Amino acid sequence: MLARSAHGYTRAVFHAISLIDHHFNVRVPAMKAAIVGIAGPELTEAERALFATLPPAGVILFARNIQDPVQLHRLVSDLRSALPTEAVLMLDQEGGRVARLAAPHWPALPPAATLGALWSEDFAEARSTARKRGMALGLMAQAAGIDIITAPVLDVPVLGSDKVIGDRAISTDPVAVGVLGADIASGILSQGVQPVMKHIPGHGRATIDSHVSLPRVATKQLDQDLAPFVANARLPWAMTAHIVYEAWDALRPATVSPRVIEEVIRRRIGFQGILVSDDLAMGAMTGDPASRARDALAAGCDIALFCSGDLILNRAVLEAAFVLSAARAAELKFRADDPLATDFTTAPAPALADAMP
Repeated sequence: MLARSAHGYTRAVFHAISLIDHHFNVRVPAMKAAIVGIAGPELTEAERALFATLPPAGVILFARNIQDPVQLHRLVSDLRSALPTEAVLMLDQEGGRVARLAAPHWPALPPAATLGALWSEDFAEARSTARKRGMALGLMAQAAGIDIITAPVLDVPVLGSDKVIGDRAISTDPVAVGVLGADIASGILSQGVQPVMKHIPGHGRATIDSHVSLPRVATKQLDQDLAPFVANARLPWAMTAHIVYEAWDALRPATVSPRVIEEVIRRRIGFQGILVSDDLAMGAMTGDPASRARDALAAGCDIALFCSGDLILNRAVLEAAFVLSAARAAELKFRADDPLATDFTTAPAPALADAMP
């Protein structure tokens, strides 16, 4: 009798919930094709409310959001509770001067350019060190609860290019960049974290900083720029470059150019993974944040990235962003059953000290 009563009560509760849902048309908001930043080291109630009504595909973290491991653990937990299950946490972390998990709480990695210097002396040691670097990046991210890190940098700098890339680049040799970039990526993947290769189709020729203004590349000889991305076309994520490549589209930077995205990135390079824009708050881009997001998504980016952390601008971007397709939502996070991961998941997880180059 008691069991039947409990069963009847449970059915009544679910019936009531269904009636409420039907009457008030309650629906879970669809996840938007945008990743945004937040303002500080704590998730504010206003940010939580925004994500409840306009859920992003993820949140990206920077130095302003990170104080120490305890605080970061609390923030990650709060973000997980505020975001859809499929949403990701992304970290702008390369090692060298782009390190948001920084000393004294996390180990420092040398600039990526040290790998290129080692390549010219000892090919095998350079590859081993590159994989260890990726493992260290992946371990730090995985321990912090991060799904995605924005590395490796596959840009090939040329003489006279702006220092914004500089020693973030592995080498001026496209072969070295392609091989060692793949080793970094494999190390990251081995720890269950998604790498993002950048800045596709190549930022190495920019003579001005795209954080400040829009670079233009006039040369038609771009094979060496593309080569590292072609070599890594199977990677799951790539980030665009805010650069005008006059040989392909003299009017629009790659991020908002349907021609560059479809003909160069998707076809010529062969990348079919998730394409995320570089930060749409950067000075290279024009228009208001909403139009920047719409233009990037309409051009073929899967996700619009907006990093400023400004609540009002985040709302504008999320309102403008398309709904992320179910197919792409399913690809956001690392999956052990993905064919790309099978080579990496069988290796035992090392201690962080063992993974340090």
